[in-house]
Amino acid sequence: MRLDKFLKVSRIIKRRTIAKEVCDSGRVTINSRPAKAGAEVKAGDVLELDFGSKRIKVEVIDTPAAVRADQAKDLYRTIEETRVLN
Repeated sequence: MRLDKFLKVSRIIKRRTIAKEVCDSGRVTINSRPAKAGAEVKAGDVLELDFGSKRIKVEVIDTPAAVRADQAKDLYRTIEETRVLN
């Protein structure tokens, strides 16, 4: 599954256009490598995202094409979530 689609389906980022912008600006890595929006994500990958003052690190558990909102949290496991002080 494409990275931007996974971020939207899992509801880590609410809209796919925003997910694409975040990915293409270099604020997302897959397994410690910079990733663009079209990069493939699979179960077991570790994603790191920078959201301004917040950094989140998650492990991908599943990559279904679509899920209900109440099941979105089951697609990933949060490894670490930190606030970045400016």
